[in-house]
Amino acid sequence: MRKITIVGGGFAGLTAAVTAAEAGAEVTLYEAHHTLGGRARTAEAPYRTNEGPHAIYNGGPHWTWLKQRGLLGELAPLPLREAAALRFHHRGALRRVPPLGFLRQSLRTAGRAPVDEDFRGWATRLAGPDAARAAAAYSGVALFHHDPGSLSARFVQERLHRAAGVPAEAHYIKGGWGRLIGRMAARARELGVRIETSARVAALDDLPRGAGPVVVATSLPAAARLLGDPSLTWESGRTVLVDLALRSRKGDPFVISDLDAPGWVERFTAQDPGLAPAGESLIQAQLPIGPGEAKADGVAHAERLLDLGFPGWRERTVWRREAVSNGRTGAVDLPGTTWRDRPAIDQGDGVYLAGDQVAAPGVLSEVSFTSAVEAVSLAMRADVRADVRADVRADVRAARSLDLNRA
Repeated sequence: MRKITIVGGGFAGLTAAVTAAEAGAEVTLYEAHHTLGGRARTAEAPYRTNEGPHAIYNGGPHWTWLKQRGLLGELAPLPLREAAALRFHHRGALRRVPPLGFLRQSLRTAGRAPVDEDFRGWATRLAGPDAARAAAAYSGVALFHHDPGSLSARFVQERLHRAAGVPAEAHYIKGGWGRLIGRMAARARELGVRIETSARVAALDDLPRGAGPVVVATSLPAAARLLGDPSLTWESGRTVLVDLALRSRKGDPFVISDLDAPGWVERFTAQDPGLAPAGESLIQAQLPIGPGEAKADGVAHAERLLDLGFPGWRERTVWRREAVSNGRTGAVDLPGTTWRDRPAIDQGDGVYLAGDQVAAPGVLSEVSFTSAVEAVSLAMRADVRADVRADVRADVRAARSLDLNRA
């Protein structure tokens, strides 16, 4: 059996572990944290929060892969009455429908969007400045960047089209993403994967001899430190996370999407009441902040949206948590770049990268999935080629030895 080592036990690392084990490899996975999951962890009860708003898109390759293996699990359906409680913050007020120009822009597929032009300029020509601004802000739900209009038009339009599509691609894992991680970890163990938690790998030289190819499935900054390569970097987002538990109130919105500036507030108990105690609503908000902005700016943005959509929310609050997330919203592509320009999966010398900021296509967790599968495929093929070369060298040595004996 070929050996493969995986560093990182998040969604990418577990995808790589299952893929490699299914291909017949002997797999060891190291996770620095005491629990698996990375950004896909779900907090323990009573408030089962994900690390920011989480959804899984059924148009992505990971959906089929998970479903085929029985790992997708039970989904939390959104009742129709709750879906109707989607609100848009536009021109300072909450509205039930977005601007018509925004809807038209969201229907455009990404195929004709230019890579080399920023989204703001391209969409403004097609739909006008107001619709372009609203469309850019709405796309923030799938990229959480403070200025989506400055990014590549191709990159943003793909996310806008998929996030605003009808029927909706976004679905919710019942009980939170931690349930999905638990199923993936159980599947990996069934396949014989050795999983070591609380096992930080500070350098590849710390790994046991004969560890085989290594898939580094950490955040890109962590991978850069591990490999001692500061060039492993890519543009990402910086956001403020605000989590709240409120005493429930009839008429609270399901989602507030800010079309004036990127921001997203979601009541997750609308589709999954079990995420909070009975009679309470779990709210998760994610607000992008720019390089010169502080946590307080994002919190103030969230509170303005809450004031508009959740009357009396301060008096109803029974639990609250805030955090800043740096560079943890996946890769974003500037004009003139695509996913192919990001740090390569194959780093040479038997080292492969997997994660949401490397050279793989997809949206959010799809990038982690695609890169993990590709990393294992490359590692296995390289290992086979190495075996073939070793066999050839052995055959040559044997032939030479036979010739010498005959002489």
